[in-house]
Amino acid sequence: MNREQQLCRRIKSLTWFFIFGLAISGATAIPLRLEVDRLIHFLGFEEWGSQPSAPILIEWLFKVRDALNDTQAQHPFLFYGTDWLAFGHFVIALVFIGALRDPIRNRWLFDFGLIACTLVIPFALIFGGLRGIPIWWRLIDCSFGVFGFIPLWFCRKWTIELETKKN
Repeated sequence: MNREQQLCRRIKSLTWFFIFGLAISGATAIPLRLEVDRLIHFLGFEEWGSQPSAPILIEWLFKVRDALNDTQAQHPFLFYGTDWLAFGHFVIALVFIGALRDPIRNRWLFDFGLIACTLVIPFALIFGGLRGIPIWWRLIDCSFGVFGFIPLWFCRKWTIELETKKN
């Protein structure tokens, strides 16, 4: 396999990885109540309940669970916002099919993705702070930007290399 074929294969693999990550991330924005309940169960935290003496992670998960249940009972239409969040992830994932089809012509998608991943960090830190999200949870949110940035950076780098080889 020559270098151009190797670069194309790497670009496609990481682009698929990024698309898959966006799609999974979007899909998790829909069944929030179920996910939190299952996470509490999976981690074996049921016996703690909403005790104020619980470790911070347990306390946070129960606070989120209770808020989701209250929202479902009193204002279920608010979940429509997370449905649209999921839709946004799905649409952005679909856009990256252009990078699969022709990474050189659509290299701008990698630039777009890198910018978006970079902006996740200040967005999570600023708005998470305004909404009372604990710093450790905001750092988890920031990690999505970091983990998205890495494959896109390689895709952009390899696409530039591929472009120079073809010219």
